[in-house]
Amino acid sequence: MTRGRPSIERPVSLAAQFAGRTPAEFDGEHESAWIEVIHKMDEVYADVLRYEADLEEKNAALEEAQAFISSVIESVSDVLIVCDPAGTIQQVNSAMVRLLGLPAAEIVGRTLVDIVEADCAKVEAILKSRFPAEVVDCELRFRTADGLSDLFAVNCSARYDQSARPAGVVLTGRPVGELRRAYGALHKAHSELQRAQRHLIEQEKMASLGRLVAGVAHELNNPISFVYGNIHALERYRGRLTEYLNSLHGGTSAEKAAALRASLKIDAILEDLRPLIEGTLEGAMRVSDIVKNLRRLSFSKAGEASPVDVERVLRTAVRWAARAKTVKVAVRIEIETGIMIAGNEGQLHQVVVNLVDNAIDAMRDVPEPALDVTARRVGDEVVIAIADNGVGLADGVIDKVFEPFFTTKSVGEGTGLGLWISYGIARECGGSLAAANRPGGGAVFTLTLPGAERGGARQASSLGE
Repeated sequence: MTRGRPSIERPVSLAAQFAGRTPAEFDGEHESAWIEVIHKMDEVYADVLRYEADLEEKNAALEEAQAFISSVIESVSDVLIVCDPAGTIQQVNSAMVRLLGLPAAEIVGRTLVDIVEADCAKVEAILKSRFPAEVVDCELRFRTADGLSDLFAVNCSARYDQSARPAGVVLTGRPVGELRRAYGALHKAHSELQRAQRHLIEQEKMASLGRLVAGVAHELNNPISFVYGNIHALERYRGRLTEYLNSLHGGTSAEKAAALRASLKIDAILEDLRPLIEGTLEGAMRVSDIVKNLRRLSFSKAGEASPVDVERVLRTAVRWAARAKTVKVAVRIEIETGIMIAGNEGQLHQVVVNLVDNAIDAMRDVPEPALDVTARRVGDEVVIAIADNGVGLADGVIDKVFEPFFTTKSVGEGTGLGLWISYGIARECGGSLAAANRPGGGAVFTLTLPGAERGGARQASSLGE
């Protein structure tokens, strides 16, 4: 057999020895009994050989497992000490041998007190029986051949035998300096990750600002255009009125003054002055309102909760976001009158612009794109829903839409951070943001925020009203 163990030599079968004899050579019953005994002996011997083979295989597996465990222990860079309950060292690894500068044979058998700089109370605390999952951390210096070692951070855990009885402790440790360097590298990596995250968030903010500026530009275009047109008309009227007044003050005759009044259309000018001035004032007031909205968005402090008029913010955000897009969308807004939220106006505006922007992008290929924006009070919360009639969210996408960098847009069209930032804003305000598919097709994003006060009746309008 293998591994130097003595093998069992199988003798010639007794049954075979008697097989060539004639029945006359045996006494009848004795012959049968002997043959049965011989067969039983053969069966027992076969079992012994099988058990020996099984034992050889198990011994080989045990030796392989022991070699594997020993190689793992020796490969561990941390120092390792195995002690019995009394503190006697039973095993150490190569790292411990190198640290102490002594052969393993001279370390094994000594007590833990002999190799560490610690008082008896501290050693007793290390050797104290504890639960298997309990780990005690401490700092120790070891007595080496050259004096005391550097300070080591040591983990102490209990060891139990196969009968679940305490069998001692296992100590593993590494120099505190290495841990500090590792913590320093970890801190540096964490700081770089935070800087990268802030940079990406700033990029997304700039993208949101770009969408905001585009919407504001479209919003300002109309009032500025007719203010500009009215000013040109007033400039022309000013020239005619000046000519007419100069003629009157120059002593012209009544007949010539009447003819000049008719040719310059002074009466029509006087009738047109009031609507021109009123239109110019209306345009200026609309520009003033837009600027006020921008000031509210710009100077609101992040993290500061205050009552926010949901209807005003929603209408402004939806109008600006929709007008910044080339896709013309039919927008229906249904808002419960007078509802307020406790939050930040600028953040709410940013979330709504992001949701409307994504909804319009999802309806690029829809023949009749339509966007529904609703807001209502539900208990102590305000629920805002932004729904589209696009293709909806594919299977498996709903659970990922709020993950950072996840986007279904083409490369260069989105950073994948808009919904993630919106989700974070909702959570910071004490609310939530959820996504789902509409039964009739399309997607709906539901923003839930804490309400500030109860509202009144419900009113419905289109975007242009």
